[in-house]
Amino acid sequence: MSTLNNKDTFSIAQLGHPILKEHAQAVTDIQSEACKDLISDMMSTVEKAGGVGIAAPQIYKSVRIFIMCSKPNARYPNAPLMKPTAIINPDIIATSTQVEKGWEGCLSVPSMRGFVPRHTEIEVKYYDYQGQQQHAVFTNFIARVFQHEMDHLNGLTFVDRLESMNDLVSESYWYEHIAQHA
Repeated sequence: MSTLNNKDTFSIAQLGHPILKEHAQAVTDIQSEACKDLISDMMSTVEKAGGVGIAAPQIYKSVRIFIMCSKPNARYPNAPLMKPTAIINPDIIATSTQVEKGWEGCLSVPSMRGFVPRHTEIEVKYYDYQGQQQHAVFTNFIARVFQHEMDHLNGLTFVDRLESMNDLVSESYWYEHIAQHA
């Protein structure tokens, strides 16, 4: 996991950067200081950016880690509250047949929102910060966040999931015309 050892300034990679198209590497030593430092840096970065999640490739580290930290904020005023959680080497093991479109933004795609189809329920397994394997079922918004962040580990952004370019709007238009109905 040598990709964790070189410190960056942890700015957020923007759409078009090649790292956002890479398939991230599995974490081999969850208990390493480098892994713990990366998780700490990701927690700080997502908090400062006002996101509900962030993946390691978004801060230029091509490893299979993301943070889910849903809470109401300016970008997602109706987001449910959850404890910030490090998700390491995740796997989606089952999905619902029901798919629903919902509005998403992304720290790597600033000033845009997309109406993205996602499974409404997912069953997952992953390792936590302590290296313990976890098994969970997520629904609705939290399932959406998990799938969005998982996409980053597989070289995708929400733009890759759009069914039509008509499902992409500026964030200012979204706030003015859509947010109050979303």
